[in-house]
Amino acid sequence: PSIHPSIRPSIHPSCFYIPIKYLNFNIGSKQLYIIPVFHVDFSYAWRTTEWSECRVDALLSQQDRRRGNQTGLCGGGVQSREVYCIQANAELLSYIYSNKDKQASKPVDVQLCKGTTPSTTQLCHIPCPVECEVSLWGAWGPCTFENCNERIVKKGFKFRRRTITNYPTGGEGNCPHLVEAIPCDDPSCFSWQLVKLEECIPEEDMDCGEGTQTPQVRCVNSQGTEVEKEMCAEEVYPSSVACVVPCPKDCALSLWTEWSTCSQTCSSKTAEGKQMRTRAILAYNAGEGGSSCPNTSALQEVRNCNEHPCIVYHWQTGPWGQCVEDTTTSTLNSSSSAEKSTCTVGVQTRKVICIKVNVGQVPPKKCPEAPRPESVRPCLLPCKRDCIVTPFSEWTECPTSCETGANGQKNKQFRYRMIIQMSANGGQECPDVLYEEKDCATPSVCPGYRWKTHKWRKCQLVPWSIRRDSKGAQENCGAGVQTRAISCRQLDGTVADVVQCLKFASSMPVMSQPCQLLCRDDCQLSNWSKFSPCTSDCVGVRTRRRALVGKSKKKDKCKNGQMYPLSETQYCPCDKYNAQPVGNWSDCILPEGRVESAVVMKVQGDVKECGQGYRYQAMVCYDQDNKLVETSRCNSHGYIEEACIVPCPSDCKLSEWSNWSRCSKSCGSGVKVRSKWLREKPYNGGRPCPKLDHLNQVNVYEVVPCVSDCSQYIWVAEPWSVWKVSNVDLKENCGEGVQTRRVRCMLNTVDGPSDAVEDYLCDPEEMPQGTRENRLPCPEDCVLSDWSPWTQCDLPCSGKRDRERTAFALRLPKEGEDCPVSMQTEPCLLNRNCFHYSYNITDWSTCQLSANAVCGIGLKTRMLDCVRSDGKSVDLKYCEELRLEKKWQMNASCTVECPVNCLLSDWSAWSDCSQTCGLEGKMWRRRTVVEASQGDGRPCPSQMEQWKPCPVRPCYRWQYGPWSECRVEEVVCGVGLRFRNLSCFVSDGSGDGKSSIVEEELCARLEQAVDGDQNIILEETCTLPCPGDCYLMEWSDWSPCQSVCVKGQRLDFTPVQVRSRAVIAQEPENIAQCPDQEWQTRPCSIGECYEYQWMGSPQLIWCQRSDAINVTGGCPPVLLPGTDQSCDPPCDKPQTFCSEEGVCMCKEGYTEVLTAEGMLEQCTPIPVLEIPTAVDKKSDVKTSRAINPTLPTTEQPGRVGRTWYLQPFGPDGKLKTWVYGVAAGVFVLLVFIVSMIYLACKKPKKPQRRQNNNRLKPLTLAYDGDADM
Repeated sequence: PSIHPSIRPSIHPSCFYIPIKYLNFNIGSKQLYIIPVFHVDFSYAWRTTEWSECRVDALLSQQDRRRGNQTGLCGGGVQSREVYCIQANAELLSYIYSNKDKQASKPVDVQLCKGTTPSTTQLCHIPCPVECEVSLWGAWGPCTFENCNERIVKKGFKFRRRTITNYPTGGEGNCPHLVEAIPCDDPSCFSWQLVKLEECIPEEDMDCGEGTQTPQVRCVNSQGTEVEKEMCAEEVYPSSVACVVPCPKDCALSLWTEWSTCSQTCSSKTAEGKQMRTRAILAYNAGEGGSSCPNTSALQEVRNCNEHPCIVYHWQTGPWGQCVEDTTTSTLNSSSSAEKSTCTVGVQTRKVICIKVNVGQVPPKKCPEAPRPESVRPCLLPCKRDCIVTPFSEWTECPTSCETGANGQKNKQFRYRMIIQMSANGGQECPDVLYEEKDCATPSVCPGYRWKTHKWRKCQLVPWSIRRDSKGAQENCGAGVQTRAISCRQLDGTVADVVQCLKFASSMPVMSQPCQLLCRDDCQLSNWSKFSPCTSDCVGVRTRRRALVGKSKKKDKCKNGQMYPLSETQYCPCDKYNAQPVGNWSDCILPEGRVESAVVMKVQGDVKECGQGYRYQAMVCYDQDNKLVETSRCNSHGYIEEACIVPCPSDCKLSEWSNWSRCSKSCGSGVKVRSKWLREKPYNGGRPCPKLDHLNQVNVYEVVPCVSDCSQYIWVAEPWSVWKVSNVDLKENCGEGVQTRRVRCMLNTVDGPSDAVEDYLCDPEEMPQGTRENRLPCPEDCVLSDWSPWTQCDLPCSGKRDRERTAFALRLPKEGEDCPVSMQTEPCLLNRNCFHYSYNITDWSTCQLSANAVCGIGLKTRMLDCVRSDGKSVDLKYCEELRLEKKWQMNASCTVECPVNCLLSDWSAWSDCSQTCGLEGKMWRRRTVVEASQGDGRPCPSQMEQWKPCPVRPCYRWQYGPWSECRVEEVVCGVGLRFRNLSCFVSDGSGDGKSSIVEEELCARLEQAVDGDQNIILEETCTLPCPGDCYLMEWSDWSPCQSVCVKGQRLDFTPVQVRSRAVIAQEPENIAQCPDQEWQTRPCSIGECYEYQWMGSPQLIWCQRSDAINVTGGCPPVLLPGTDQSCDPPCDKPQTFCSEEGVCMCKEGYTEVLTAEGMLEQCTPIPVLEIPTAVDKKSDVKTSRAINPTLPTTEQPGRVGRTWYLQPFGPDGKLKTWVYGVAAGVFVLLVFIVSMIYLACKKPKKPQRRQNNNRLKPLTLAYDGDADM
């Protein structure tokens, strides 16, 4: 049942309810549906579009970019896809609440999806087409009928054929024609083929003279295959051949050689085919009674061959057309299932024409019909595929403020959709619009708002009892608070809601401020007047005044101009500003291109990473007083912009491939090599070169095996020359002699040897003899034919079998004489004349890619070689004749790693400024590695983040001014007051302490606090010490944070900071009444560990901290220099120590008093007058003006030690009595020293070594916070 709208679940932004089952109840006349539901939270998931087409050009290096425009690139490539985020539950909702098919969900903000983002790129492979390879043309066949089964037309053809050695992609249709035909006369389907001629048999039972040779023939068809002899019944049987058996006194001739190769493949008016055969004179006639030898011309015969005209025809095919629907099978397809209705069987056609070689197209009847290729074939129609897109995303939000966008343009909002699947094969096309943009809706009048401040109200007293949260008497004067009203106004002055000002106006002004409610005895003054006008900018001063009011005019204390100044003067303001650069130049930043669509697929190489960019340097603006002001005062947008260049990476560049070398062997298996060499090394992060060789040069080699046909080049020997007899018998013309012949290496073809080539291409071991020595038979001697070839040895070669060769008598000798032996034998010896054969497999070639491929799947090959037992490569036929097993795979697929460049993400948005104000603020943006480089791809750049300076903004802060002098009314000493102001200061934020006071309005937006302390103290009690009183110095700065460490390791104690202040006594008599030096501690975090070490010599010893600061305390007493030395006699006098030289010395601050023998008697203190001075800023203890030592403190002072100050003058300015006593003591001491020197010179026998102890200067010590100071 359908769901009533009133009970249909509503969608909540964070969850929804899914009805699972409907329970139907009938209650009376009403039907009730109970719908159980359960709660499901919204979830988001990543989705991806389909992978784009595989692109090879994205992997091309800079050197190969020119190949990017080529079609047919194949091999390894890269493909990409887009990743987007969807609301995963939306798919379920769409299924539940819609009867339509499930559709793609619309994309949402990618920030909503968590987890790992799916990869956007991957390697892919485009299969490379296999090129067709064909063999060489075979020999022309006999003249035969076009169709031997139908011999109606008396038209014949000679055919020659070639075969496919490497089948191409797409079938035989991509190969060149395989058959050529020549028209001929007198065709026949079968013919007699001569095998050999029998021996010449003389007539009438004669032993010599004229005779006949019977031919030995067989019946063959047009392909040369032997058939039954009955098939040749209609053909003329070859007749016997006339011959001559020479008598003993006749001239003896050799047999005719084989007919040579025809000189032409066809005949024309200018060229006719010829064949030749020859014979030689083996023995001359006797002169009388015998037949004489023929002349030279009779030893050679020539005949015509290939007399057919040079008219060659063949069929030529065009490419197959597109697959179209076959109307003859439409009925069958219409009855098929709906799922397969879009994939039907069609037909393809192609053009087939008859070609006459060197002429062109001719009528089809000129070509033989039998080998005509097909022009129609069935095919499978590709299935249609519709485009799938997501719905549009929601419109992006518009800014809530009325401000315009960048460069004054209107703010935009956009939406987009993604292509999940591209259309193909005639399916529904994808829409053109994937990205839509529109202006944000703005109100007709964009109002402006401002804050309006009203007058300050009267100062309201805040009683001390309220501030202290305790009961007390009601005060009628003192510190108070005054407030003022603040309202929101439009630009035209009309009142507006405060919310509008909070949204669109600047920060709200302060509503309250501290004030002082004057007491009865306080001085009352009028408000300050306005400053007097200035004559011109940057010249002169201006003044403002105020006056005493009421009874204050008569009070003497109010007339004190220092405490209550009635006028104030300052320099006239100057509006001269000075702009200057500050800081370093930023990184070189490339301009950011606008992304037109959110669905653009980013592929390697599409993103510009080099070229002209800009770098920035911050500008700072100062006024005439060298105070930092806003950069807008200097008419600057805050930057200096300068063009810069990001260098483009240059890949390693190699030469083109060299030509393949010749096969390393002319017979059997060898290798072919080609190479590249380095032309230019990479720089700026380009693709690296392959490995360098020992000469630091790149050499890329490709090696493939090759097999040379051992019968490709053969030795061809011409007939032997006429005998040249050395012992000439002029009557008989016989005896010992020499014959010569020409031997050449020639290229062997199907039609026989053709062209002469270099001799090194033929096997030198098989080269026939060029000369031979023998005996020319005399008349009536036996004449033998040449030796037949040796018979083959039976395998295996054991040496127990023989091989033989024979000859036969061409001319019998006269009666009574015999012919020499006509058979020779020799044993079959291994590797001499008998050989074993075996296959040898070559090494794999390097991985070979298609010419249009860069990387990916290739093919490696290896070859078989037939090797003789002596290691020599021979023709494969020797191994094939033995039918040896071939158990090896000759081809295997291989992979060349693709050079994938490093793929980076887009730059992130610029971060917020690292500082809200000052000179050193920086903004950063970063990118990450999406996919690391692979193979020889371009490596990732080192710069993964960029920075640029922030616009300089002045740093404003509230800061106390210096304390005034302690003012005590009506008396000259005692308890008084001192004051200070709270002012607005500006600085550049660099931390060097330089700041300048500016107008308080510039700090109006800041909370009134000093260093985070909101308790503002502008006055405090102080003490002017009376004559003879003790007083304390001001607290020093806090020392650096220090931990309690042992051997460099922190202990589990809280780190502390320490400060101290010294006690100053104006009268020495009052020292005992003064307190000790005070110190305070406070906890801190991350304290430093320091090491302490005694430094100096026995005359000058101090303790030094590891940061090179001299401190008091910290060094262990047991390691004090001199404590581990032994003196004789021991140093048992007070304030003495044993020096490194083993001499008793006085400690610092004391001088030695010696006996008459030069021995140390005692140590006397040295009077030192120390005037308190300011301590160096680097020390841990600083002194400042005195404050009241009697004020209570909440911190516990630690007792550190006592400091004594000797005052030589009394209050009346006269020297005190003890000074005269000290002077007299010094005089006596000098007399004593002179006496000792005299005695030492008079008695040199007992020299007492004495260390010269100079007057020690007082050592300024730094306090380091140790409790043992």
